[in-house]
Amino acid sequence: MTAPGDVLDVLVVGAGPTGLALAATLRSYGARFRVVDRALDRVHESRALAIQPRTLEVLAGLGLSDQLVAHGNRTVRLHLHASRRTVSMPLFDIGLHDTAYPYLLFLSQAETERILTGHLVRHGVRPERGTELVALDQDDDTVTCRLRSAGVEESVTARYVAGCDGARSAVRRLAGIGFDGLAYPQTFVLADLEADGIDPGAAHAFVGGRGILFFFPLATPASWRLLAMRPPGDPASTRDAVTLSELQALVDAATAMPVRLHDPIWTTDFRIANRGATRYRSGRVFLAGDAAHVHSPAGAQGMNTGIQDAVNLGWKLGLVATGRGAPELLETYETERAPVGRRVLRFTDRAFTIATSERPLLRAARARAVPAVAPLAGRFRRVRGYGFRVLAQLAIRYRHSPLSAGRARRRGPRPGDRLPDAPVIRGGRPTTLHAELGAPGFHLVLCGSAGRWPASAGADLAARHPGLLTVHRLSREGDGDVLVDHTGRAGRRLHVGPAAAQLLVRPDGHLAYRGDADLGAARAYLDRWLVEP
Repeated sequence: MTAPGDVLDVLVVGAGPTGLALAATLRSYGARFRVVDRALDRVHESRALAIQPRTLEVLAGLGLSDQLVAHGNRTVRLHLHASRRTVSMPLFDIGLHDTAYPYLLFLSQAETERILTGHLVRHGVRPERGTELVALDQDDDTVTCRLRSAGVEESVTARYVAGCDGARSAVRRLAGIGFDGLAYPQTFVLADLEADGIDPGAAHAFVGGRGILFFFPLATPASWRLLAMRPPGDPASTRDAVTLSELQALVDAATAMPVRLHDPIWTTDFRIANRGATRYRSGRVFLAGDAAHVHSPAGAQGMNTGIQDAVNLGWKLGLVATGRGAPELLETYETERAPVGRRVLRFTDRAFTIATSERPLLRAARARAVPAVAPLAGRFRRVRGYGFRVLAQLAIRYRHSPLSAGRARRRGPRPGDRLPDAPVIRGGRPTTLHAELGAPGFHLVLCGSAGRWPASAGADLAARHPGLLTVHRLSREGDGDVLVDHTGRAGRRLHVGPAAAQLLVRPDGHLAYRGDADLGAARAYLDRWLVEP
């Protein structure tokens, strides 16, 4: 995308899911960038394997989610096995009525990276593998980086650098950013393999005093992902891969069922840490994904948090780097995403401690109390629904961000909240709010019955910020380009009625501003954060 010697807008270091998602977002805003990764090839193992509903939502605007869903395994139930008793529990059965993706999607990281990479390649961007960042020096205007590939070094100048290069981030180290936390003492094993004796189409958790063993359904590269904790004192394998007999012994010790493992595709030992970057930004250098936070896989939060970091950073960098966004936009990245990262670190640490602790009380709770209490959760619908929304990452909001403006209402989404999805009709065609508001840029939704807004309402704002603002009309009736709320669900979820109201939606689907019939405040907001051409 650039000629030798050109100044890049962004150098993206790391071509895992976070770096690839950032690159896809930057491309949608026309930024000039390169993506480099020290690994010679993308991963071919499953590694991270679950995609949350909110991640599918933020990737849908880039045209990626349909392909991810087509290759993944939708799972809606968890079979909890404990003390020779099995409890079948729903996953995401309530609380996800306002999303097009009300399920946990199991898809191997290898497939996720393949799909993201294919998207970039189709648009003329090819990640540069085997290319390592070895030096970084920034001044007031640019960052000078030294890259090494096949023993040859080159100097690259970029306006910004994004470190998406994992827990051992070179970007974080070279930028002098701390990485605080601890490593857990337990050792775990992972394996992608086949297994006979367990029901397909659901996730399985075997709970006992010695810890928890999981089977997660996959489509490729194998039918199942096995995650198990080694017993205390049992050392990690000294071989390159864990043997099938070792895996079978762990399964036999944790289950009362005759589960037979065979045909392993990939096996490994691994350790878990809980660490967070002390800053997400240092001058013109930013961190995202595992470079900013690493934690246990509890709740399938890791890769999803990283991809959402990338989309949040990507639209802001894309606008600022191309001269269409105020530089202050970049100050909101850490303000918004660092609290999310800290919450994930706290949540996964608590869940991991409960699941693995050797304390007698917690061991007894895992073995006896969990199977007895789990069925009772179905009786508390409101609590269960809220818990599902938190796990699905649909509850993430930025109400205290400088980007959240306007009068808050007692009911309905407030500035900073994720905009809920709902069915609508446009031009006689069934569609959804998210599908219509998914294109890059801001979206102004003018709500109210026919005649509440002049025909030209918002046109001057769209002309003032060409290509960055799309104006929509939402009403219970209408034709042409009107988003017709034929079921009334959109109005109820947004808490708008026949009176004139306006919703300004950010590029990542969060509400930026909420107001009434006066567009002056929306004009001031856009003038504050966008730069006129």
